[in-house]
Amino acid sequence: MSRSRVLVLCSAALAAVCGPVLPAHAAAPAIAVPPDKIVIEVATVNGSGCPQGTAAVAVSLDNTAFTVTYSQYLAQVGRGTKPTDSRKNCQLNLIVHVPHGFTYAIASVDYRGYAHLEPGATGEQKASYYFQGQSETTVKSHPFKGALDDSWQATDSNEVAQYVWAPCGEQRNFNINTELSVGAGTSDPTKTTSFMAMDSTDGAINTLYRLAWKECPPTP
Repeated sequence: MSRSRVLVLCSAALAAVCGPVLPAHAAAPAIAVPPDKIVIEVATVNGSGCPQGTAAVAVSLDNTAFTVTYSQYLAQVGRGTKPTDSRKNCQLNLIVHVPHGFTYAIASVDYRGYAHLEPGATGEQKASYYFQGQSETTVKSHPFKGALDDSWQATDSNEVAQYVWAPCGEQRNFNINTELSVGAGTSDPTKTTSFMAMDSTDGAINTLYRLAWKECPPTP
């Protein structure tokens, strides 16, 4: 039997749903979580949605998630805007220092923000994920339609079989490319303005990336 064990972060309230179903007499399996803290460094930040100094990364204390905080991520269309304002993106290149003997994959991601879309206007949040030097790329997108004037949330999630794991024993930077776009659609851009922001009233919002872990096979 493989010693690989995978952790998928589940809340206590959802444990009955996303936890394994075990016979009454069976003991719960051990969870593979690195005993040492992981360290994530931002190698580069590029894009119109994250000017220098407006994106920050933090790792959770239990090593199961990290957050990216944006403070100037806004796409808009209509009165008082420029054509280039309708699409904003941010490319994060992260150096992930993983404890020896472990590898990781992205299990799910939560994005949050605020949107004001006039009737007939449209918006979209999109993200792609890949490891440096690997051809496998995961792409997710979420459309929005006006009229909308409220907070928004989008979740990207993967089944275990779809996880793209970082190569064991190799340092591969992890790339996250996010995008917000807004279209006028059937609304009147000469009289109205529509926007989507990945921020909040306090100027920042945390995008949560949940990690899955497994142990690497022993080195011969």
